[in-house]
Amino acid sequence: MLSNTCKYAIRAVIYLALNYSENRKIGMKEISDSLDIPTPFLGKILQTLAKNKLLISTKGPNGGFALGKPANEITLLNIIEIVDGLDLFNECLIGLRTCSSNTHTDVQCPIHNKFLPISKQLYELFNNETIDLLANEIDASEGKIGL
Repeated sequence: MLSNTCKYAIRAVIYLALNYSENRKIGMKEISDSLDIPTPFLGKILQTLAKNKLLISTKGPNGGFALGKPANEITLLNIIEIVDGLDLFNECLIGLRTCSSNTHTDVQCPIHNKFLPISKQLYELFNNETIDLLANEIDASEGKIGL
């Protein structure tokens, strides 16, 4: 349902929240090695998040990445919107042109009415689940939940 790019972005933002320390930026290599994500691919993801003000990026010897706002203000939906977009919630699940929640037509795909309530639940879940909540649950698991 979410792209691998989006899953990597979520994991990277959670990693930054778990390893937050005031005035400390975390280098891309550290994040890449810790999460086993290829460095060039991760770099593009992190730069996209920084460009959208979700992260702060600093260059130089003490450079790296940090959260651009408090973890309790970053939702999964914020990350999903930046990386994958919100088509999951607006477009036809199976890609039919005549089916969309945004169109004013009586013609819907066979799964539309079944998926619509699930889509709304997913939207609410992603909109209410913050990076802070996820990081705290991961931290409280004492290593049982690995990034």
